[in-house]
Amino acid sequence: MPSTEPAHESLAERIADAAIAAEMETGHREETVEEARRGVVRRLARIAAGSFLVLAGLVMWVLPGPGLLTIAAGLLVLSRDFPWAARLLERVRARLPQDADGQTHRGVVVASIALAVVSVGGSIAFLLA
Repeated sequence: MPSTEPAHESLAERIADAAIAAEMETGHREETVEEARRGVVRRLARIAAGSFLVLAGLVMWVLPGPGLLTIAAGLLVLSRDFPWAARLLERVRARLPQDADGQTHRGVVVASIALAVVSVGGSIAFLLA
């Protein structure tokens, strides 16, 4: 005999509904479900990008590249959503080269990024050749 009970939502649908409900409660005052959905997507993108940067920084800590600077960039992205990342970012910033005002010199940042791009580009070219 066929069941008259409504079909149960899948796990993915329940997780999505819970994420949207949480975003509407804790987000930036979303008015509609669509705004909350966009907020969840933005948050997930930030978390993915920040995690990627932290992992890339850990790899560059051992390999050539600006590991500590990349870790700091990843923690900066993650700190918007996680308080532990903000606390860890302060500890990492203390280890970065700083001038008398406590700021990292722009030249250090630019040189580190240039070194990372050259290192990654050279590695990719070497692997593809």
